[in-house]
Formats: sequence, structure tokens, C-alpha cells
Amino acid sequence: MDKLKVATKQTGVKQIAIGGGVAANSGIRGRLAAAEHEMGWKTYIPKFEYCTDNAAMIGIVGYYKYLQED
Repeated sequence: MDKLKVATKQTGVKQIAIGGGVAANSGIRGRLAAAEHEMGWKTYIPKFEYCTDNAAMIGIVGYYKYLQED
């Protein structure tokens, strides 16, 4: 959060979005929601069910490619 706050101050960015597996972290979600009011940001946090881990998706693709090999 400290680095994010510094970056937004340096750039003037006021819209923050998170995604992927990190967006499922309840601590991060809570801190971003609190910082929205503190810092004057507009935050975009997807619903929990849309917060998937990209590693799992890459793993399943690798598995199916492995099955296709002869």
C-alpha cells in the first residue's frame, strides 16, 4: 500500500484496479476499500468469484497440451 500511495501521488492517478489471484486477498481488498476514502481514489475490485489464480489456468493448459502429445 505504501508504494501504491507514493505512485498515485507522483502520477496523479486516482483510479485503482486489482485483478487475478491477489484480488481474492481479503486484507488487500479491505485496505484498498479504506484507502479509497482516505486517498480520494475510485477503486475497482471484482467480485470474489471472479478473482482467479492465473497459475491454475496456465497449469490446466499445460496439462491438456501434455495429454495431446503422443
